[in-house]
Amino acid sequence: MGGRNHDVRVKHLVTQPGNGKGLFAKKSIKKGDVIFLERPLVSAQFLWNALYKYKACDYCLRALETAEENARRLSGIPGLNLPHPELCRVRPELHQACPQCQVMYCSSECRQAAAEQYHRVLCLGPSQEDPDHPINKLKDAWRSMHYPPETSSIMLMARMVAAVKQAKDKAHWQKLFSHFCSRAANEEEEIAHKLLGEKFRVSYRHVTSWFVPEGFRSLFALVGTNGQGIGTSSLSQWVHACDSLELPAQQREQLDSFIDQLYKDIEKETGDFLNCEGSGLFLLQSSCNHSCIPNAEASFPENNFLLQLSALSDISPGEEICISYLDCCQRDRSRHSRHKILRENYLFVCSCPKCVSQMDELDATSEEEEEEEGEAEGETEGDEMEDEMTDV
Repeated sequence: MGGRNHDVRVKHLVTQPGNGKGLFAKKSIKKGDVIFLERPLVSAQFLWNALYKYKACDYCLRALETAEENARRLSGIPGLNLPHPELCRVRPELHQACPQCQVMYCSSECRQAAAEQYHRVLCLGPSQEDPDHPINKLKDAWRSMHYPPETSSIMLMARMVAAVKQAKDKAHWQKLFSHFCSRAANEEEEIAHKLLGEKFRVSYRHVTSWFVPEGFRSLFALVGTNGQGIGTSSLSQWVHACDSLELPAQQREQLDSFIDQLYKDIEKETGDFLNCEGSGLFLLQSSCNHSCIPNAEASFPENNFLLQLSALSDISPGEEICISYLDCCQRDRSRHSRHKILRENYLFVCSCPKCVSQMDELDATSEEEEEEEGEAEGETEGDEMEDEMTDV
């Protein structure tokens, strides 16, 4: 389940013990080049995402709705017709359900792969809707602690446990998972991972009663520090395909105007729940260290869990390949704010060239950033969240 890898090498950085691993170019890589393609060892859709009717393959996270179905539901306009519907790649005729629990897959290959890797252990059978089933209790406990936007998934951890339990060669899977950093705290910095915060500790004893294997606590830190977000969307694929069409100027203007209005309707009706989202564990990608000025970025061109790492700039032989653990907006924040996010989520203090050049800046967060952080924290507090969200 590894990815193609021709132009990079992975090695331990003995001179930077806090970083663990690093990824380095073996030869010159040009801006825009695909560095490698990689499938995750395991992946899972976010629970809130699934709760709000985002249909995705339970194995590869490929969107299961056609672009038109997706647009109708997200916009709240049941009679909406998309121009150029032939550009949608979704093939409902290939979709298959688990015969026991009716979980959906995009193909027979994905259904078989899930069954062989983890699903035989986790299949709920007729208990899919039973609130008293241990797995459903686990999901409810997770949702009560992690309001959207989620950044990790309890089912990713459950699938890791199930993969080891179900595997004939258990040592093989345990060895694969051992490649990921699993410390619950960075001893040098004494930073506690926010996944193991006070709110979590209250429920921890209850959660582990369902998953007895020792070390389950470390899975929370492992997934929190190594999980890569995955986003898939049939609507997004359709929009990208429309952008590539060669059209007369008037038709292009009409199509762009239609798409702009569609996104406005979706924003009004649905808010942040635009894509099928989840997370996965990727061996090669997780070896990439962070930089606030990255020279590579990950994308998902096949609209499933297949990760593509591409160069954002020319990379010389021997140069380290770095990605950003922050999104574009976070990278534009002050050094103090960036460090706060990285310390809480990834347990390290960044020393990339950008951060080094800003070392003399005051350790202060701008008023605008404080307001944004306050709003983000406020979104996760209180029990009004479920009432405020639109059931789409």
